[in-house]
Amino acid sequence: MDIVEKVGNGDVRAVARLIRSVEDRIPQAREAMKELYPLTGNAFIIGLTGAPGSGKSTLTDSLIAAFRKQGKGVGVLAVDPTSPFSGGAILGDRVRMQRHAEDPGVYIRSLATRGALGGLCAAVDDAVHILDAMGKEVIIVETVGTGQSEVDIMNNAHSVALVLTPGMGDEVQTMKAGIMEIADLFVINKSDLPGGQKLYQELLRVLQMTENYQSGWQPPVLMVQNIADPRAFAEKVEGLRDAFWEHRAILISKDLLKEREKRKLSVQFHNSLKETLLDPIIEDLTRSGRLDASLERMLAKEADPYTLAEELAGEYLRK
Repeated sequence: MDIVEKVGNGDVRAVARLIRSVEDRIPQAREAMKELYPLTGNAFIIGLTGAPGSGKSTLTDSLIAAFRKQGKGVGVLAVDPTSPFSGGAILGDRVRMQRHAEDPGVYIRSLATRGALGGLCAAVDDAVHILDAMGKEVIIVETVGTGQSEVDIMNNAHSVALVLTPGMGDEVQTMKAGIMEIADLFVINKSDLPGGQKLYQELLRVLQMTENYQSGWQPPVLMVQNIADPRAFAEKVEGLRDAFWEHRAILISKDLLKEREKRKLSVQFHNSLKETLLDPIIEDLTRSGRLDASLERMLAKEADPYTLAEELAGEYLRK
C-alpha cells in the first residue's frame, strides 16, 4: 500500500511522514500530492488569527472539544515560530493540546514558519490538503501570531476568526489595514479583563460603519471569558463553533463558499507555478556560480537587478 492510499485510509504515521516531506520539499512529496488532490475538497477550513498572547491556542484546544462533541473529525495545523537551530517549530502543540493526544478523531500538527511572512508557512496549503484527504471534516489553522501581517490566512480558510484581548492595544490594532477586513468573526478572549466592554463597543462601532456585506453576513463579536471558569468558557466556545457553522451555511446559500475555494486555489496555483518555474532557475544559478557573480556585479553597480532579471528570464524561457 503506497503513502497516498495510507493517507486516504487515515494512517496517522503516513500523514505525519508526508507533511514532513512537504515541509522539507522532498520531490517525491510533490508526486504524492498530485495523486492525493482528487481526494480533497470536503473539509470545512477555519482560520484563527490574532496577536501573540491573545489566547488562540487555548481557544483552539476548546474548539477541538466542541467539534468532537458533534462527532466531527478534527485536524489542527498550528503554525509556530521556527527554531534557529533545528528549523522546526519552537512551540509544541502536544504541550498545549495534550488532552486530545489519544483521541483517534483528532490530528494535531505544528508547522514551522521557516521565515515565511503573513503568519503562515509555505507548507500550509499542502498540509490542509493532506488532512482533508485523511478525512478530517473540520480543519483549524492557527497562525503564528505576528499581528498586523497575518492576512495570508484569508487565502487558506473558508471562515476566519480574529482573536483579540483587552489591554493589548487591540483597540488600535483592529483599525490597521488588512486585519479588520479578513475577519468573518471577532472573538474577544479574556473579555472579563478591564477594557473588555470598551473593546466590544469599539468593534461594534467600526462594524456598523460598513454598510454592505457581500454575503449579508455581518461579522459577530463574541465575548469569551477567562478560562478560570472551565464550564462557562466551554459554553462560550460552543457558541463560537455554532457561529462558524452559521457562517458556512450563509456561504453555501449565497454560493460564496465556491468563490472562497477558488480564491484559495488561485493563491496555491500561483505559489506552485512560482516554485515550478523559479526554484530550478535559482538552483541552476547557484550551482553554476552565476548567482554570486550577479550579486557582485550589482554590488559594484556594474549592473542593476531589474535588467539582470529580465535578461535571465529571457534566457531561461527560451530554453
